[in-house]
Amino acid sequence: MSARRLVVGISGASGFVYGMRLLELLRGLDVETHVVVSRGAMLTMAHETAYKLADVAALAGALYRCDDLAAPISSGSFRTLGMIVAPCSMKTLAEVATGLSSGLIARAADVTLKERRRLVLLARETPYTLTHLRNMAAVTEMGAIIAPPVPAFYAQPASLDDMIAHTLGRVLDLFDLDSRTVRRWKEHTEATDRTTCLTLNGDAP
Repeated sequence: MSARRLVVGISGASGFVYGMRLLELLRGLDVETHVVVSRGAMLTMAHETAYKLADVAALAGALYRCDDLAAPISSGSFRTLGMIVAPCSMKTLAEVATGLSSGLIARAADVTLKERRRLVLLARETPYTLTHLRNMAAVTEMGAIIAPPVPAFYAQPASLDDMIAHTLGRVLDLFDLDSRTVRRWKEHTEATDRTTCLTLNGDAP
């Protein structure tokens, strides 16, 4: 590859902002992005954000129609580091789990799996049905990683953006990409550690 490439799918689950913030982070890391936005995601974008498709295109290295099954990313010969679906709807999860490539996101995910590349799905739903859980198990057995966008409160987020950035930073860790947005567990001074332990034990520091 002449450049580091990642495929990014944005599907119709709540959380369109995850996809947009991910594109911003990848641009800052000089990673070439190949992006697909599903029809459901277009509806979510309109309901949840002030973004337009032009804003996605401005951040993407390439933006493809969700029904363009002749796009480069539909072939395993198009080399990438892998793919992230952020957020990943239960419909998209089901299509990946069953190999039903009715649209470009599911086809690109299928390609990622068959080429033994890393596929990370930010599965966004709660609570889960048994079908959801079985589909998660199925894609995990295929080699994908289910990474729900769960906030890490140990990072002491001060804003919604902090929570989003931390989650996406941990996802990018899976590709050995350091977004510098992760406040990592226990990566602070020994003195701070000792003070915390003494306080928890009821002792004065």
